[in-house]
Amino acid sequence: MTPAVVISCLLVATIFQTGHFAVIETKEAVWAAVGDQASLSCRLSKTKDVLQVTWQKVLLDGEKNLATYTEKYGSRVSAGLEDKMDFQYESLQSCSIVIRKVMEEDEGCYRCLFNTYPKGAMIGRTCLKLCELHGPFINVSRSNSPPGSVVTCSATGRPAPMVTLTVLHQNLSFSHYNTSRVTNINGTVTFTTTVLLSALNNTQVECSVLVQTAALRELLVTVPGLTETSDD
Repeated sequence: MTPAVVISCLLVATIFQTGHFAVIETKEAVWAAVGDQASLSCRLSKTKDVLQVTWQKVLLDGEKNLATYTEKYGSRVSAGLEDKMDFQYESLQSCSIVIRKVMEEDEGCYRCLFNTYPKGAMIGRTCLKLCELHGPFINVSRSNSPPGSVVTCSATGRPAPMVTLTVLHQNLSFSHYNTSRVTNINGTVTFTTTVLLSALNNTQVECSVLVQTAALRELLVTVPGLTETSDD
């Protein structure tokens, strides 16, 4: 089984449980695009006497059991979820599940419970977040004052995309560099970069956009030089 490629920050959480401290290592956030698969993992930093590992989805009215693992019975996925998820790696000290074909309803937080004897459950928490990226989109218009070409590049995504404009000719640079950021109702962010390019000849400009979970996207455009355009 091929694991999902995810980029996220590692969170080492210290959980207080029934009078003792236990450290569970997990990822604070796992990002995945709709249709991809995502891996959720938890690991005990110190060996404990674990009887069972349980994965749950956190709901508004409580938790829903998704899967369990014991040495005696092996891994078990709740009825109706067999095609949706499975154990990727299973042991009583470290356990991970994979969620296939991620959908919007899969977004949210999940708990891993290491049920120990005689102390009870030690609980870790990790959250699955959806990512998306639209763009880049480039627009070029003419400016008379100051003279030059206004180049605008934008992209929309979540998490917020990084938008970069680069001139691909030496000894040329942008002026009047501006950026804007708008948070949309659906949780995506639109990031726009606008620059003024004053070049006598045609110039290639590259716009690159990046979100932390997707491959870099690049778009090239040829900007007409001041000597290549007629007066408005």
